[in-house]
Amino acid sequence: MGLATLRTRAVIGVEAPLIQVEVHLAGGLPNMTIVGMAETAVKESRDRVRSALINSQFEFPASRITVNLAPADLPKGGGRYDLAIALGILVASGQIPAESIRATEVMGELSLSGELRPVHGALPAAMAAREAGHELLLPAANAEELALLPDCTAIAADHLLTLCGHLRGQAPLSPVVCARPDNPQPLPDMADIRGQPQARRALEVAAAGGHNLLFFGPPGTGKTLLASRLPGILPGLTDAQALEVAAIQSISGQPVRWGERPFRSPHHTCSGVALVGGGSVPRPGEITLAHNGVLFLDELTEFQRATLDVLREPLESGEIHIARAARQTRFPARFQLVAAMNPTPGGYHASDPRSQQYSPEQLRRYLNRLSGPFLDRLDLYVEVPAVPPEVLQTRRQSEASATIRQRVQAAWDRQQARQGCQNRDLGSAQLGELDMTAPAERQLLIELSERLGLSARAQHRIERVALTLADLAGTPTIERAHIMEALNLRQLDRLGIG
Repeated sequence: MGLATLRTRAVIGVEAPLIQVEVHLAGGLPNMTIVGMAETAVKESRDRVRSALINSQFEFPASRITVNLAPADLPKGGGRYDLAIALGILVASGQIPAESIRATEVMGELSLSGELRPVHGALPAAMAAREAGHELLLPAANAEELALLPDCTAIAADHLLTLCGHLRGQAPLSPVVCARPDNPQPLPDMADIRGQPQARRALEVAAAGGHNLLFFGPPGTGKTLLASRLPGILPGLTDAQALEVAAIQSISGQPVRWGERPFRSPHHTCSGVALVGGGSVPRPGEITLAHNGVLFLDELTEFQRATLDVLREPLESGEIHIARAARQTRFPARFQLVAAMNPTPGGYHASDPRSQQYSPEQLRRYLNRLSGPFLDRLDLYVEVPAVPPEVLQTRRQSEASATIRQRVQAAWDRQQARQGCQNRDLGSAQLGELDMTAPAERQLLIELSERLGLSARAQHRIERVALTLADLAGTPTIERAHIMEALNLRQLDRLGIG
């Protein structure tokens, strides 16, 4: 009897480790066994593969069939191994030539009729196959994802019979051609915002330096509207960044939107696992889905305090490590955080007469829903006051996103030329090495920090914001005006926690 070996890919985090599918046909009572730490969905492929082969006019061997998925210590789940098992049986039984799958990788789920169904994580698997120099066989429904990847040899088919016709040389299929969409969807524009000059300025500064931002103010003042405009003033993604975002969307089973910065806005009832990722089989959370984009947390104080505190490490490191008993998984999570909240439980400022029903203790409990270490990781705190009716009714449009994006791009270019990263990513040692703060301005920063009781982290964040303001102004050093504006954009005292 025969033996066949094929290659496929699992999906662990954003990685796609190689899996060897070994199929052995032996004498004995007809039976099919799948070994190699296969979960229930994989073991159920026995019935799917049998029906798919019979309904595709192939002979299902009346033999003892053993399928081994190696390495045996790596968990395998889902229906992504169906196609590899089916082709392995056909090769082992001599129904298709072994040479046809010698330098290929295979993945896909089978229906009972033999149709190929799409799988999650096709893009990371294709990237790994390209690096290994292998051709990839997969369902036609995944072809759109693979078209984003240049220099990748992939064959897509919609039915098992069609794919086997290609492998036999009877009806060759054309490789998937690289074709990236060049018509991105229009983003919300800053021209729609009426008034709020300081909030608009804060949004521009946040975009220019990658800083985390908190808006606070009464309901209906435009906090959510402002946050939704941030992706529109951020520079476009590089090809490498766009591939990272597309790979994350692929493993999450979400539509791949090429070249668009993600904007995620989870509800305040979401759990810590939903936010950072996890589960028995680790899945990416909202912070990973927002990688290279924006994570917007509306009604910040309604989130559980423990849920917000799990963001503290990813905000610093730009990634999240999820540890389980069997293995560890790393997900990228370099996102920009924008949050919005009301200053009091009733929504209005503490000095507003409508807030007099709340005692100082109630107000303190409300603000204590946010921990100090979490707040310390935010760079900008800006009040968004109510807009006068005459400003709302004006017909004169505000500055458009395209104009602001040009200034932001110029600031990004200065940062890349000077230090190779955004200002938010500068460590304290790198800030000292740049030495862009004159002695007089540095002494001013020290005096203000002592007077306001700022932590070392807060001092460094103010200095980074001042550096971003200098980049926006095009000045070679941090000036006094930049330090004062950076402090003015940190309105903790207006929030009642300064």
